[in-house]
Amino acid sequence: MTKVLVLLGLAAFCSLAAAQCVCQSMKWATCDPVGSGCQCTILVGAGEKKTLNCSVLVPKCILMKAEMYRAKNNLGTRTIGGKPVESAFTNNDPIYDPECENDGKFRAKQCNGTAECWCVNSAGVRRTDKGDKESITCPELVETFWVRLQLKHKPVPTKLDEGQLQSAIGDAIRDRYGFDRSLVKEIQYDPEARRIVVDVKKPEDNKDINLAHMAYYMEKDVKVLPLFTNQNTFSPKVGDQTVDMEDILVYYVDTKPPTFTMKHLSGGIIAVIVVVVLAVVIGLLALFFIRRRQKQRYSKTQQRELDPM
Repeated sequence: MTKVLVLLGLAAFCSLAAAQCVCQSMKWATCDPVGSGCQCTILVGAGEKKTLNCSVLVPKCILMKAEMYRAKNNLGTRTIGGKPVESAFTNNDPIYDPECENDGKFRAKQCNGTAECWCVNSAGVRRTDKGDKESITCPELVETFWVRLQLKHKPVPTKLDEGQLQSAIGDAIRDRYGFDRSLVKEIQYDPEARRIVVDVKKPEDNKDINLAHMAYYMEKDVKVLPLFTNQNTFSPKVGDQTVDMEDILVYYVDTKPPTFTMKHLSGGIIAVIVVVVLAVVIGLLALFFIRRRQKQRYSKTQQRELDPM
């Protein structure tokens, strides 16, 4: 009887340990009790797992690989201001299956399993044109030191105070994503448009802080569903009001400007440029023929005046 009670006690302890063994920073993780702790992994490929440190945000490169794997296998990735500087850019490419370093950082050169490659920044966002695998060289992973978050909040009953809003956003970034609130350098607020522009910066030579992790988790919080096990969203609290977000756009500023060429421009922009160039050429041709006609008329008039003589 005593042996049975001991076995039941151990089973209950194991069940309790298993229930408490979850990865708070990644809802797709699989976690198992190991000794007095917990080991969590995530699938990023067929039979390929990555071990996670669930006390911090999961690196963006690993998250993207996991999303691609889930999408390919029909596992699902959903369970239900303006540019800060001229060199800032957004991520206009679809999600791809990235190559990651052992520490979770992006490799500077990405090819998505094809013969076409490009260079990325530390946020995994393309910063060059795409090209042939052999011709594209990416000597370094350029650091993103500044992200601008353009947020739009849902209607609130009372107008928000801008000073309190900046403090609330700093607190929310610290509490939800584990980033120092001092990285929030400035916010701009347009109450009529319900638009909040948040500048988050780190020292340019600091490679220990990766702002892309925070921005990626926040994008999921606002646009899709949270990546955390806890399905609360990014909702700063200003006074007694909870401010829920409904839209987000992220700009990236690197320590070196991107090297996009005309190929990076959208079809609409290229069409406008072509139309302008054609208009200029047509105008010059019209001016040439008008002057030529005027010269011919002048020559004929001069000849008629000389005929009687």
